[in-house]
Amino acid sequence: MSRSSAVDDEVAAPLKKAEAPIETPGTKSKGWFSRKKASSLTELDEKAENINDAKVEAKTDDKPAEESVPPVGFLELFRFASKFEIGLDILGLFAAAVAGSAQPLMTILFGNLTQDFVNFGRVLEAAGKGNLEAAAEIPAAADSFRKSAALNASYLVYIGVGMAVATYTYMYIWVYTGEVNAKRVREKYLQAILRQDIAYFDKIGAGEVATRIQTDTHLVQRGSSEKVALMANYTASFFCGYILAFVRSWRLALAMSAIIPCNAIAGYCMNHFISNYMEMGLKFIAEGGSLAEEVISTVRTAQAFGTQKTLSKLYDKHVDKTLRVDMKSAVWNGGGIAVFFFVTYAAYALAFHFGTTLINEGHSDAGAIVNVIFAVIIGSFSLALMPPELQAITHAQGAAAKLYRTIDSVPDIDSANDGGLKPEKVAGEIKLENIDFSYPSRPTVQVVKNLSLTFKAGKTAALVGASGSGKSTVVSLVERFYDPTSGLVRLDGVDIKDLNLKWLRSQIGLVSQEPVLFATTIQGNVAHGLINTPHENASEEEKFALIKEACVKANADGFISKLPDGYDTMVGERGFLLSGGQKQRIAIARAIVSDPKILLLDEATSALDTQSEGVVQDALDKAASGRTTISIAHRLSTIKDADIIYVMGDGLVLESGTHGELLAANGAYARLVHAQQLREAKAAKHSEKDSEEDEKNGKDIAKEAADEVPLGRRNTNRSIASDILEKRALEQAERGEQGAYSLTYLFKRMGLLIRDQWRNYSIAFIFSCASGMVYPAFGLVFALGIDAFSLNDQDERRYQGDRTALWLFIIAILSTISIGITNYLYYAVASVLTARLRSLSFKAILRQDVEFFDKDENSTGSLTSKLSENPQKVNGLAGVTLGAIVQAIATTVAGSVLGLAFIWKIGLVGIACMPLLISPGYIHLRIVVLKDEANKKAHEESAQLACEAAASIRTVASLTREDDCLAIYSKSLEEPLRRSNRSSIWSKGLYALSQAVVFWVIALVFWYGSILVASFEATVFQFFVGLMCTTFAAIEAGSVFSFVPDMSSAKGAGSDIIKLLDSRPEVDAESDEGGKPDPAKVKGHIRFQNVHFRYPTRPAVRVLRDFSFEVLPGNYIALVGASGSGKSTVIQLIERFYDALAGDIYLDGEKISELNVQEYRKQLALVSQEPTLYSGSVRFNILLGAVKPHSEVTQEEIEQACRDANILDFINSLPQGFDTEVGGKGSQLSGGQKQRIAIARALLRNPKVLLLDEATSALDSNSEKVVQAALDQASKGRTTIAIAHRLSTIQNANCIYFVKEGQISESGTHDQLLAKRGDYFEYVQLQGLNN
Repeated sequence: MSRSSAVDDEVAAPLKKAEAPIETPGTKSKGWFSRKKASSLTELDEKAENINDAKVEAKTDDKPAEESVPPVGFLELFRFASKFEIGLDILGLFAAAVAGSAQPLMTILFGNLTQDFVNFGRVLEAAGKGNLEAAAEIPAAADSFRKSAALNASYLVYIGVGMAVATYTYMYIWVYTGEVNAKRVREKYLQAILRQDIAYFDKIGAGEVATRIQTDTHLVQRGSSEKVALMANYTASFFCGYILAFVRSWRLALAMSAIIPCNAIAGYCMNHFISNYMEMGLKFIAEGGSLAEEVISTVRTAQAFGTQKTLSKLYDKHVDKTLRVDMKSAVWNGGGIAVFFFVTYAAYALAFHFGTTLINEGHSDAGAIVNVIFAVIIGSFSLALMPPELQAITHAQGAAAKLYRTIDSVPDIDSANDGGLKPEKVAGEIKLENIDFSYPSRPTVQVVKNLSLTFKAGKTAALVGASGSGKSTVVSLVERFYDPTSGLVRLDGVDIKDLNLKWLRSQIGLVSQEPVLFATTIQGNVAHGLINTPHENASEEEKFALIKEACVKANADGFISKLPDGYDTMVGERGFLLSGGQKQRIAIARAIVSDPKILLLDEATSALDTQSEGVVQDALDKAASGRTTISIAHRLSTIKDADIIYVMGDGLVLESGTHGELLAANGAYARLVHAQQLREAKAAKHSEKDSEEDEKNGKDIAKEAADEVPLGRRNTNRSIASDILEKRALEQAERGEQGAYSLTYLFKRMGLLIRDQWRNYSIAFIFSCASGMVYPAFGLVFALGIDAFSLNDQDERRYQGDRTALWLFIIAILSTISIGITNYLYYAVASVLTARLRSLSFKAILRQDVEFFDKDENSTGSLTSKLSENPQKVNGLAGVTLGAIVQAIATTVAGSVLGLAFIWKIGLVGIACMPLLISPGYIHLRIVVLKDEANKKAHEESAQLACEAAASIRTVASLTREDDCLAIYSKSLEEPLRRSNRSSIWSKGLYALSQAVVFWVIALVFWYGSILVASFEATVFQFFVGLMCTTFAAIEAGSVFSFVPDMSSAKGAGSDIIKLLDSRPEVDAESDEGGKPDPAKVKGHIRFQNVHFRYPTRPAVRVLRDFSFEVLPGNYIALVGASGSGKSTVIQLIERFYDALAGDIYLDGEKISELNVQEYRKQLALVSQEPTLYSGSVRFNILLGAVKPHSEVTQEEIEQACRDANILDFINSLPQGFDTEVGGKGSQLSGGQKQRIAIARALLRNPKVLLLDEATSALDSNSEKVVQAALDQASKGRTTIAIAHRLSTIQNANCIYFVKEGQISESGTHDQLLAKRGDYFEYVQLQGLNN
C-alpha cells in the first residue's frame, strides 16, 4: 500500500499545482482573473445606461451548465452509409467472424497434437519402467505419432490460409467504409454548422468547431471502421471457443466459465468509468481549443502587451482539468486490466487441478483438457480484448451524439430551407414595423424598442448615432441574421420570414465594418458575390468581366493590377496579406459585383483613407442609384448626400430628415456634425482657388487611385532589400528542412520534459519487464503440466497436477500486481506528459514572432487543431503502448533464453521464425507511417477551411456561400481518402499475412517437434517448454504491431511538437538577451534611419524604402496616407513585430534590435484598428495591459485608466461592473465599447510611447470627441504616434507625416501642410463637411 500510495502521490503531483478546483456551474468567483460565465453586457447608449441599470441587474444570471448529450445507438453511427456500403460491411462482419473462429478451431488441432505427444510419452514412460510390450510398440508408435502430428500440422496451415483471406477481407472493407463514413460525417457536420443561425455562433467559438471536426469525427471514424469488425471477430472467437470447449469437456468448460462474469464485470466497470472520463476530458480540450483559437487569431495584441504568460495560465487551467480526469481514468485502466489477468491465470490453475481429476476419473484425456483450456482462454481473451474496441465504439457514439445534435439541429432561421417565396421582381422597399429586439445571448437587454423605419426603394438612407444605439442591429435584422422579438421586417410589403432565405440574402450586398476575406485569390473572393445569382454559372470570361468592373467601381483595380499575380494573388487567411483599405475595397467589389437591389453598408468606408474613400464613396453613390441603400457611418462626410438620415439613440429614432433639414433643426445630428468639423486653416488667402481645386478633386484622385502602386516597385534596379532577402533565402536553403525525428530521439526529448516522472517511469519499466516474463514462466509451468498428464501413475499425476496448479496461482498473483502497476503508471505518466506538451506547445506558439503566424501552414485553425491532436497522439506512444513494447521485448528475451536452455533446436526454430512474425508488422508500420504523414497535412488544411468558414459565418451567410464552402471542404477530403484506399490494398494484405503466419509457425514447430521427440532427441516436457516459451514469445513480440497506428502518428506528432518547442524566433520575447531600458530614464525618442522593409511572406513587394523620420520625446506625431502606403508597418516595426531588412530604429539613441524585447515593449502601448478582447471579465481584459504583477495594480489605477478612456461610467452602470463578462472576442460589447476598453488597457501601462493605429475609427462622433480629448491628455509627457484616416483626430499633432509609397512625401503641422496645398491638403478638402 505504501509503495502504491507514494507512486500515486508522485504522479498526481502536477495536479496539486493547479490553481483551483474544477468549478461547477454555480461556483461564483469574483477574482480579477475570473472567466466565469456571468452576466452579459448591454449595448446601450451611454446616456441611457443608468436608466436601464435596475432592469438589467434584476435579470442577469449565470450561464446555465452545458447539457450532456446521451450517446447515439450503435446503428446510428452508420446513418450516412449507402446500401452498398452496408452490404460490404455485412460481408466484412461475416469475414471477421470466420477469422475469429479460426483460433478456437486451431485449439482442436492443438489438443489433438498434444494428445499425440502425451500418448507417445506414455509409451516411452512405460517402456522406461521395463514394460517389454510397450518397448516393442515404440517404433510403430513413433511412426504413427509422426504421421498424426504431420496431418494435424497440415490442417493448421490450411486454417492459416483461410484466416489470411478472411482477415484481409474484413480489414480492407471496414477501413474503406470507415474512411468514407467519416468523410460524410465531416461534411454533414460542416453543412449543419453553416446552416445554423447567427445566434448559435454567439455561443460557440470557431476553435470548438475545428476541434469537433478534427477530434470528434476522428473518434467516429475509429468507432465505425475496423473496430466494429474486430468486435465481430472477438465475438465469434468467444462463442466458437466456448461451444468447442463444452463439446469437448462440458465439466471442465463449466468450471472455467466462472471467468466470464468476473471478466465481464471488470471490463464493464473499466469501460464505463473510462468512457465517462474520456468524454469529460474531450469537453475540457474543446474549451481549451476555443481559448487557443481566440488567442492565436489575435496574437499581435498578446505580443504587444506581453500577456503570453497570463494567457498561458488561462489555457493551463483547461489542461489541468483534463489531467485530473485522465488520472482518475488511469486508476480504472490499471485496476481493470490487473483483475482480468488475475482471473485468467487463476483459471489456468483451476484447469490443471480439475483437469487432472477428470483424467484420473476417465471423463477426459489430456488432448481434450488442453483443447478446453485454450478454447476457453482464447474465448475469454477475446472477451477481454473487446473493451478497447468497445470503448472506441462507445467514444464514437458519444462523439457522434454531439455531432448529430448539431447535424439534426434545425434553426429558426434556416438557410438550408428551400421553402419560401422568391418574387420575380424586387423593388427594394424595406420597412421595419414596431420592432422590439434583444440578442438571444442577452435576452434581458432590449437593443431596439418599438422601432419603425422605412427605406424607400432606390433611395439611400443613412443611420447615424452613438455606439450601441442599434444601428448595426438594423442591418442584422434586414439580412435576417436574427428575427425580431416582436414586430415585422418587410421587403416590398412581404414579411421577410415568408421569403426564401438564400434568395433574400442574394438580393442584398453587405459590406461590414471589419471586412472578411477568405484564403483564396482576389478574383475568387470577389466571385463569391456571384453565388446564388444568375451569373453564378456564367463562363469564366463573363465572370471575370463582372469582377473587373466591380473592382474598378470599388477603386481596387489599380492596386490589384500592379500586384505580381494580379487578380490571382492569394490574400492569405482573413486577407492578412492586404492592408485594411485594400481588404475593404475588395469586400465592396464583392458586394456590388452581382448588382444587388439592396446595399447595406455597415461602416463600409471606415477602414479607408480619405483619398480612397472619396473615390469609393463616389462609386458607391453611383452604385446606389436604382437600388435601396442603407448606410451606417460614424464619418458623416460619407452620408451627407443621403436621401434620408435617421439619427438613432438607445434603440430609438431621435430625429430624421436630409442633411440640410437636420442641420437646420440644430438637434443631435447638428451636434454630431459640429464634433467632426475640422477647424478652419488660419491662412484663408487661397479661398478663391478652392472651387477650382474642388472641381479637379474627383478626376485627380480617380487618376491617382488607378495609378496606385500597392507597396510595389516602380523601377527595376536591384534594391538593398532584394540583396538581403536573397542572402536569407540562400541561408535557409542551406539549413534545409528537418524531417521527422527518430523514435529514439523523441523518447530522449520527451523524457527530458518530465524529469519529475522518471522515478515512476523506472518503476513502470521494472514492472513491465516483470509482466513480460510472466508468459515464459507460464510456458515453463504449462510444460510441466503437460508432462504430468503423460504420467501413467494416477497418484503421481495428481501430485504433479496440483503442484502445477499452485505454481499457476502464484503466477496469477504476481502478474496481477505487476500488470496493474505497469498499466496505471504508464497511463498516468503519459497523461502528465500530454498535459505538459499541451501547455508547452501553447507557450511555444505564443513565443513565436509575428512572421511565424503569417505563414500559410501556421493559420489559426491549423495551429488550434495541432494543439488539440498532437499531444494526444504522443500519449499513444508514451503510455500503455510503451509498456507493451517493453513487455514484449522482455517476453521475447526471456522466452528465447528458456527455449535455448531446454531445447536448443526448437529454440532456434522459434528464434528463426521471429522475423516472419515481425516483418509483416514492420512493413505494415512503414506503410501506415507513410499514409499517416501524407494524410496529416491534407486533414489539417481541411480543418482550417472549416474553421475559417465558421469564424466568418456572418460573411458566409450574407454571401449564401454555405454550399460553396461545403464543396471546397468536401474536395479537400477526397485526396486523403484516395491515398488511404491505395495504401490499404497492400498494408491490409501484409497485416492479414502477419495474422496467418502464427498458425504456420505453430504448425512448423509441432511438425519438427514431433520428429525430435519421435527420434528421442527431446522429451515431451522439453518440447513444450520450447513451444510455449520460444514460439509463443515470438507471437507476443509480433503483437506489438497492433500498436502501429499509435506509434506512427506519435512519431509525426512528436516531431512537430519538438520542432515547435525548439523553434527560436528572430524576435524572441522570452529571451533575456539585450539591454534592459530603465523605465525611469526612458524618454520616448523614436528615430527611423534609412529603413527598408518587406513582409517575409511577400518578399517581392516593397513596403518601406529608405524610410527616415524622428519623433522627439513627448511629441504627438501623426502618420497619414493612402491604404497600403506603409503606415501600419511603421507601428509594427516600432513594436518589433518584425525587424527591418536594412537601416535602424532607435529608442533614445539605442537600437531597438539590441534591446531586450520584453522590457522594450513595456515602454510601449498599442491601440489597434480592430480592438482585441478575450473571453473574461472587463477587469481581466484591462489588467492585461499592466506591466507589473496584477496583484499590485490598485482599483484606483484601473478606474483612472478607464476614466481617461471614457469607459468608466459605462462599466459602473453594468450590473456586475468590472466583473462583467465581455464574451468571446468581446462579443457582448459594441465596437466603440471594445475600443475604449482597449484604450484603457493601453493607458494602464503608463507607456512612454503610445501607438494609436486607427484608435478612434470605431467610435461614434460623441465618444470620439471625448476619447480624443482623453488621448490628447494622455499623450502629454509621452511620445505618441497616431495613424488616422479621420484627420480631425490628429490635427493638433506636433507634426504630421504624409506617407506615400513607403516614403515620407511631406511633413509639418496641420496648418503648415494646408499651406503647402499638397497631398495632405487634398485629404482635408475631401473630409470637410459642406452645408
